[in-house]
Amino acid sequence: MIDFRPFYSQIAESPLSAWLETLPLQLKQWEKQTHGEYAKWVKSVELLPDLKAKHIDLKSAVCSESVFSLSDGQKTQITHLLKQLMPWRKGPYHLHGIHIDCEWRSDFKWERVLPHLAPLSGRLILDVGCGSGYHMWRMLGEGAHMVVGIDPTELFLCQFEAVRKLLNNDRRANLIPLGIEDMQPLGVFDTVFSMGVLYHRKSPLDHLSQLRNQLRKGGELVLETLVIDGDVNSVLVPPDRYAKMKNVYFIPSVDCLINWLQKTGFKNIRCVDVALTTLEEQRKTDWLENESLIDFLDPQDHRKTIEGHPAPKRAVILAEK
Repeated sequence: MIDFRPFYSQIAESPLSAWLETLPLQLKQWEKQTHGEYAKWVKSVELLPDLKAKHIDLKSAVCSESVFSLSDGQKTQITHLLKQLMPWRKGPYHLHGIHIDCEWRSDFKWERVLPHLAPLSGRLILDVGCGSGYHMWRMLGEGAHMVVGIDPTELFLCQFEAVRKLLNNDRRANLIPLGIEDMQPLGVFDTVFSMGVLYHRKSPLDHLSQLRNQLRKGGELVLETLVIDGDVNSVLVPPDRYAKMKNVYFIPSVDCLINWLQKTGFKNIRCVDVALTTLEEQRKTDWLENESLIDFLDPQDHRKTIEGHPAPKRAVILAEK
C-alpha cells in the first residue's frame, strides 16, 4: 500500500508540523475502508518500472524524457499498467514517450488562471480536490516550494503516485486522501486552490470558510467554479442532475459568489476570468470509457445541458484572507 511516512518526515520540521497531531491517525482509519479496487490500483503503480528521466518539464507541460529511449514493448507494458487506472480525467501527461490523453485539457484552465496569480515561487500551496494532481505539477513548474493536494478518491491517489514515479519520484508534491472538511485548520498556506469543487458541496459557505482556515493571513485563494449569468441573488439549484452529474448543489452568478466570499471574511475579491467549457477542453479519449461533455449537452442546442440548464461556464475568482 502507499506509504505516507516520507510525507510525515518531510513536514516534521516545516510550517505543516502541527498536522502530525491528527493526520497519521486519520490515514490509518482511511486505510481500513478503502475502495475494493484500491489494492489492484496500487499493484499497477508498483509494477511500473523505475525509469530515470534525463529531462523533466513542469513549466510548459507535465513531461518527462527517458535517459534511454524505450522499446515498443516497454511502452506497451507501461501503457497497459497506466490504463488499469482509467478513467484519466485531468491532464495531459507526456511521460517517457507515452501520451496520457486525459478527458480534460487541464492545461487550458492553467493558461487561464496562471496570468492572474500572485507569483508561486517559494510558496507553500494547498490544492483542494486536486484529482490526479495535474495542476500540482504545474505549480511546481512555477517555482512553488511544496504543493499538498487533498482528494479522498483512491483512484486519483494511485494516478498521482504513478505520475510521480515517472517524474523521478519528485517529493515536492504530495497527495493526501482527505476531504477539506476533515482537514485540521492549519492557517499556514500561502496559496489555496479550489478548482471544480464548490458546486459539489452541500454547504458552499462552509466550504469557503474551510478554505479560509487553511490560509495564512494575507494568503491568496484561487477559486474556480461553475457560474451562471445573473445578479447578486441568482443561484441555480438543479432539482435533479446537472450535465448528468448527480452531486451538483449550487451554481451561483459571479456577483452572488463574490457576496458569499465577503460573508465568509475574504477581502480584495475579484473575478479575473469567465469562460464557457468547450468541446476541445473536455472530450472523450482512449483513456476513459465514460461519456464526456458532448453527451452532457442538448444535441440541438449546445448552449444548454441535456436537462435544459445553462451550459457549463466557469469563473476564476481571486481573494485574500
